[in-house]
Amino acid sequence: MNLQFISDGPALIVQNRTRVLVVADLHFGIESDLAYHGWHFSSRSDERLRRVCACIDATSPDLLLLLGDVKHSIPKTTRQEFREMPDILSAFRDLVPVRVMPGNHDIGIRRFLQEGELLPKDGAVIDGVAYIHGHTTPAPALLGHLIIAGHHHPMVSLHDEVGCSLRAPAYLAAELDPAKFRHAEKKGTRKKTRVLFMPAFNEYAGFDILQITRHPFSPLSRSIRTERAEVFLTDGTYVGPVSALEDNVAA
Repeated sequence: MNLQFISDGPALIVQNRTRVLVVADLHFGIESDLAYHGWHFSSRSDERLRRVCACIDATSPDLLLLLGDVKHSIPKTTRQEFREMPDILSAFRDLVPVRVMPGNHDIGIRRFLQEGELLPKDGAVIDGVAYIHGHTTPAPALLGHLIIAGHHHPMVSLHDEVGCSLRAPAYLAAELDPAKFRHAEKKGTRKKTRVLFMPAFNEYAGFDILQITRHPFSPLSRSIRTERAEVFLTDGTYVGPVSALEDNVAA
């Protein structure tokens, strides 16, 4: 299996026999929610659509996997989403077959999808790699595979001794601790499982990695071995272990 980091996304190419382009947390329609809370921005859906299509053109995948939270508004679908989603998904289908892993923001997404495009919310294994949005407990069949997850919107913050800083989307990679994972304990499974949390494609979404590890809020994030977790930038640059971020903050 080969992984290719696409920094222009952020997106990820996963290749075994099938070349899969993975995009997480697009949150189309987020502008309507921001307006409701007093922040008024023009829709950037067209710009996000162009960025995804550019990733498709640059990588020539066999499959586009949208890793949850394709739309934003919950519990209902907004006028913006009704207006924009059909054309967005149609533009993707014109370039490559599409599969959608539903996220917690994807209530009602089925109405925009064609038969066979919607995957189970507790995850699926595609060509030897497991995928899940990340807000639910993964299906037992995902254990023993690399699990690629969205939902967490990881972002890294780095500071130096003169006060310069970097705040950017990042990947969080960690090993799953079977002792903290109820499926593994229940079935007596001790398969080694690694998890790769993907950054959000949506430019408004980000959550500091130290907050994810200190205050985990999902079945997966509560089950990782934090002491073995590592951080990568969206171009694949290795930042280091999460413990280095702790030291960076302390400094």
